Amino acid sequence: MIAEQLNPDLFLLTLGGWPAYLWRDPDGVTLVDAGPVGSGADLLRALDEIGVERSDVRRLVLTHFHDDHAGGAAEVAGWGGVEIIAHESDAPIIRGDRPGPPPSFSDAERALHARVAGDLEPAPACRVDTVVRDGDVLDIAGGATVVSTPGHTDGSVALYLDRPRVLFTGDTVAEHDGVIMRGVFNLDGEAAAESFRALTALPAEIACFGHGRPVLGDAQAILTTAAAAMITV
Repeated sequence: MIAEQLNPDLFLLTLGGWPAYLWRDPDGVTLVDAGPVGSGADLLRALDEIGVERSDVRRLVLTHFHDDHAGGAAEVAGWGGVEIIAHESDAPIIRGDRPGPPPSFSDAERALHARVAGDLEPAPACRVDTVVRDGDVLDIAGGATVVSTPGHTDGSVALYLDRPRVLFTGDTVAEHDGVIMRGVFNLDGEAAAESFRALTALPAEIACFGHGRPVLGDAQAILTTAAAAMITV
């Protein structure tokens, strides 16, 4: 199975080992991230498992430009009728107008990146239909607020669904072996840590991370505790 149901309308998608998410509204679905290059077939299988059609996909929100999140975006854009959404700072990179800056690796991160992501194909250029900024509200789940979370990349974003209290953090926050931590491979680690702390102000019940298992209850308190400890790699 590629699609794991987390609540009646929320699904974790595992795309060749890389996570993405799907939110289902009565009038269609939203994808949050699209996995690495070649994820299109897995995304279609996930839709089939959930029982929705490709034509039901209304939009794809990209949390940032990295290859494991935006690599499959061009395939999704090719389905037709899907709105591609990204932050104004990362949109030029996703479009292929300029290269993305590399992370500021620690020695440990450099070795980890080579092991887990060194063979990822570069994300092909993909159109961006809608450029967003901090505080913009998207028509998802009755209103989803875009939260700018610079640090991992300049244009990293989180997405907060107010009514169901669901937070998509992108790579600003990660989970590994039950530990919630600041994500790795950041452009600016201190800025990423500050973005992590800012997310704790949101009254989230569920938190979905760019990597690792989501938190399915009392997410705000769990994130607050983790941010205070600020466990990093």
